[in-house]
Amino acid sequence: MLKERMTPEELAQETGFSRQTINKWVRKQGWDTSPKPGVQGGKARLIHVDQQVRAFLASAGRQSDDAMLTLTRAVLAETPAERLIFSSLKEMTEHEQKHFVSLLLREGIDGVLRRLGIRNSD
Repeated sequence: MLKERMTPEELAQETGFSRQTINKWVRKQGWDTSPKPGVQGGKARLIHVDQQVRAFLASAGRQSDDAMLTLTRAVLAETPAERLIFSSLKEMTEHEQKHFVSLLLREGIDGVLRRLGIRNSD
């Protein structure tokens, strides 16, 4: 089962590709990654398994039937709201993204929804 963030090795095991192939795709396809918490040196990365990654893996065609079914379900299960949020984040500058993340971390989703007038304060 694909998680939101996975190491190249975890993704390789899940899809049947080698870790080296996954790392090559990370670079060539420009997949989003972040440092793996608790690992010194900055080389260990987590791949953000988003719509782009799922679609690419689904089209790669080497997965087992079970892995392909998992990928297909993951791609189809994403809601229109999720796709819109992801595409909106990609349109933001790095500076805007940092401010947005800061707001989410500081206030949480509840605080953001209150600011938008979607959720009433109790």
